[in-house]
Amino acid sequence: MTIVAEPSLKIPDDVEQAVPAVRRRQIPVAVISTLTVLGLLVVWYLAAAAELVSPIFLPSPVVVGASLWTLITEGFVDSTLAQHAAASLGRVLAALVVSVAIGIPAGLLIATSRIGRGILDPVVEFLRPLPPLAYLPLIIIWIGIGEASKVTVIALSMLPSIIIATAAGVRAVPKDHINAARSFGASRIQVLLHVILPSSVPSILTGTRIALGTGWSTLVAAELVAATRGLGFMIQSAAQFLVTDVVIAGIIVIAVIAILLEVLARLLERWIAPWARAN
Repeated sequence: MTIVAEPSLKIPDDVEQAVPAVRRRQIPVAVISTLTVLGLLVVWYLAAAAELVSPIFLPSPVVVGASLWTLITEGFVDSTLAQHAAASLGRVLAALVVSVAIGIPAGLLIATSRIGRGILDPVVEFLRPLPPLAYLPLIIIWIGIGEASKVTVIALSMLPSIIIATAAGVRAVPKDHINAARSFGASRIQVLLHVILPSSVPSILTGTRIALGTGWSTLVAAELVAATRGLGFMIQSAAQFLVTDVVIAGIIVIAVIAILLEVLARLLERWIAPWARAN
């Protein structure tokens, strides 16, 4: 009996690599993120159920969810959750308006003027590494304990990001675009308004998104002093009485609002500067 070996079917390397590339479906990032959050919640629930840490310091997600509902319906320290969130959101957005109004012209001056760079660069570099708690007492002495001091502290923490991002965006504008505009007789103002600023929009929006994150992280410090409403005030008040579930609920609310603002900023960027996403 003769055994005849069947010839092996060898798939060419290029075909073998192309087939998986076409058929393989990658898991969407949103699914990975959702699974990660769910996994963290499960770990948190199991750790709380096993009482690895005292429930006073680590309440379960169920308790935090119940506290969140109580905050929405009944409130905490004389205000509902919506009122606390509205107060904090108003402060952050007011500070953002102030910081954008100052930061964009300052960034333009740093990038386009030697004198402007000489004057403003040391100020930005001095301000950038300072934690808000370092200059908060000075702001209170100068401005008082009203809303203005809270908005000022948050705006000062946002300014460096916007100034640096604007200056970087202006410096990155291709010289060919500027020279082309000048060759058609554009003045300096026209070059600035029609070439430099539009080209810098993606960088400015990126700086604004970073500044928003910084503003939310400064919010708790700004609401430490003489605030009667706000998420930072609510968290601080709850922490003083070891109401940890309210503290965690407040942190979650701040994170959710910050994520929603980030999504809004990305949609705005996609609408204002669609070419940035294409690049």
